[in-house]
Amino acid sequence: MHIQVLKSKIHRVKIMQAELHYVGSITVDEDLMDAANLIENEKVQIVNINNGERLETYVIKGVRGSGMVCLNGPAARKAQVGDIVIIISYASMEFEEAKKHKPVIVFPDDHNKII
Repeated sequence: MHIQVLKSKIHRVKIMQAELHYVGSITVDEDLMDAANLIENEKVQIVNINNGERLETYVIKGVRGSGMVCLNGPAARKAQVGDIVIIISYASMEFEEAKKHKPVIVFPDDHNKII
């Protein structure tokens, strides 16, 4: 039996930009991606602390060290610049493997830099 478990999370990161007229996705600083063990095109869930919105999209690489977190395409309507969000990824694992799994959780500072 496979179950879905938390793989990684970027907890409380600030939306720096929203680009409505873009192909879609969320742009994330490559430093944050590395710290959270995320890869480009990985499916993620975005949870907006400010307004309760939840959505799923995929990650694209942002400029390393920029602190950029940008919602693109229709997702840009789900958050305002300055909103705080949580970026969550999940993994499918065998039940026994999942019991031993330890997710990666990243706590960025107010400028989206790794603490």
